[in-house]
Amino acid sequence: MLDHSARTLVAGELEAVFLPDRGMLGASLRHRGEELLGRIDELERAAASGATAGIPLLHPWANRLGGLRYSAAGRTVELDPGSPLLHLDGNGLPIHGVPWSRLSFGVTAEREDALSSRLDWATRELLAVFPFPHLLELDVTLDPGGLTVETALTPAADVAVPVSFGFHPYFALPGAAREEWVLTLPAMERLEEDSRGIPTGARTPVASSAAPLAERVLDDGFASPSPPRLELSAAGRRIAVELGQGYSFAQVFAPESPRVVALEPMTAPANALSSGDGLRLVEPGDRFVATFRILVA
Repeated sequence: MLDHSARTLVAGELEAVFLPDRGMLGASLRHRGEELLGRIDELERAAASGATAGIPLLHPWANRLGGLRYSAAGRTVELDPGSPLLHLDGNGLPIHGVPWSRLSFGVTAEREDALSSRLDWATRELLAVFPFPHLLELDVTLDPGGLTVETALTPAADVAVPVSFGFHPYFALPGAAREEWVLTLPAMERLEEDSRGIPTGARTPVASSAAPLAERVLDDGFASPSPPRLELSAAGRRIAVELGQGYSFAQVFAPESPRVVALEPMTAPANALSSGDGLRLVEPGDRFVATFRILVA
């Protein structure tokens, strides 16, 4: 195991593993003994390179920023491309916030089926990336039907904090080829993107759909006025990501390789720290809570 602090949760036929010392990464989700998460065989390599795997938190921004400079809540930030707290995509754009392997949560409570943790965003290194002191509380609860993830953000200074985090759960359904996986999406608005994967601000309504993934390659952002439910099914098993309070956006990522699908809850669209589109601020004295659930059947 990558982390000696790993915690295992058990409920019915489900078992989950989280790594508090490594960004509270979801490192395993097993149903009837079969693994449902993707890329977890690459945890050591992903940790070293800053890549995502399992169920990673994307904070303080989900997906890409449009460049190494952003302005939010009255502050302008110049990011250092050489910082170990940044991961850059093929276009040199900062992606997925501070890598999960660089964040350490302290466990505040635990039981057989639940784990609570907290991160104090207060170090000089973290504030150089995102100069907004805050507390981040992450609670995970496992029950026989699925996994609930609740994230709470509370300002820790007299400064409003922009909210742009998300999660990137990778799924790989056992017992069926990728071509047979059925992806079910509700009616939403697709966020039109430029060639770098940055939203342009235009939105296109799309109807609900349910079809085999086949050879499709996807990396699409969506907005929904009501929290959506995204599903993946095959071989008699169904995984659904149900977005709750705080999540009005989602990304669907299905690369050609590796054979995984990511159904990503997002509090704001990609590049929101620069564009301001969908960006919310948490004022001092307030608390922002976002919840999503992974259902397994």
